Amino acid sequence: MKAPKVIVMGVSGCGKSLTGAMLAGELGVPFYDADDYHSLANVEKMAAGIPLTDADRRGWLDELAALIRQEEGGLVLACSALKRCYRERLRGGNPSARFVYLRGDFETIWARHSRRTDHYFNGRAMLESQFRLLEEPAPDEDAIAVDVSATPEQILRQCLVGLGLQGGDSRN
Repeated sequence: MKAPKVIVMGVSGCGKSLTGAMLAGELGVPFYDADDYHSLANVEKMAAGIPLTDADRRGWLDELAALIRQEEGGLVLACSALKRCYRERLRGGNPSARFVYLRGDFETIWARHSRRTDHYFNGRAMLESQFRLLEEPAPDEDAIAVDVSATPEQILRQCLVGLGLQGGDSRN
């Protein structure tokens, strides 16, 4: 079975990086964090508490879509992908890419977020802006929704089941 290309999506603080790294380890594919691909200007904006615009994200999304296309052996990418048009841009040229949406309510995610000390994403207002922007995946996007209130191990298991990777071994 060919290793999948999976984008783990959701608002900041929902657990994309942890879940993505665990999923990549389970699948034996590379893990990438979209945060590592932001321009310096984007990072500085977010650190100052200024939400990014669609124009700010355009080049970043194009670079990530190219990364997905280039990884022929599968990958897991942690990326907010908050709007349908962002997901369509990421999936462009990658029709088999699957999305795992880490869903949670604002208070649960804010509680996690407020404990972070090692991230440039700055403040409650920024998280509120992400929730306002968020367009949950529609049924025709074939995304897997996973509740973030579960343990990391339970979330991983739900991802594997949702992706149809019974028992988690895609390297048969």
